[in-house]
Amino acid sequence: MESNFQTSFIPKKPIVEERVIRTRSVGFLTIISFFILFAVLLITGGLYFFKVNLTKNITQMGIDLNLAKNRFEPSKITELKVFDKRLRASSEILSKHIAITPIFAALSAITMKTVRYTQFGYGIGADGKVSVKMTGLAVGYRSIALQSDLFSTRDEGKNFIDPIFSNLTLDDKGNVMFSLEFSVDPTFVDYKTTLAIEESPT
Repeated sequence: MESNFQTSFIPKKPIVEERVIRTRSVGFLTIISFFILFAVLLITGGLYFFKVNLTKNITQMGIDLNLAKNRFEPSKITELKVFDKRLRASSEILSKHIAITPIFAALSAITMKTVRYTQFGYGIGADGKVSVKMTGLAVGYRSIALQSDLFSTRDEGKNFIDPIFSNLTLDDKGNVMFSLEFSVDPTFVDYKTTLAIEESPT
């Protein structure tokens, strides 16, 4: 019995290639990465332009400074510097300078007619006080006692600190020879103060 088989290698249905389209979802980390990359690029560009602008400004300032320097005469600047140094040195010397004339004026105002001074000397201590040593001659011990009172009671004598009369001896004429020591506050013999007082109108 013969069986009829019809075999065919040709497909009856057309072969259609099926393509599967895969969709990729954008993740949260990817968005953050793009954002960071954009921010870095933006900051880098800003810093670059800032650096270029800053360099340009510095160069321009240097040019302006050189122009300003060239406007002044270097010899005049040197002369002014020397003058400034001399002025500073003069001010320093003036601040340490003392004037003895206020001491003489105060002594003249409070010294009695029966007392006269024969020697005068002074020195400056480490604390700035002026120490005065004098010798003199008075008509009797009473004159010295009264003179000592004037040093403490008169306004002019208040500028003299701790006046001490010592070495009282009689000479051949009956007069009393004595030594006198006291100190003076530096502000009383300050040269600038004395100069200002003398120049001020009375």
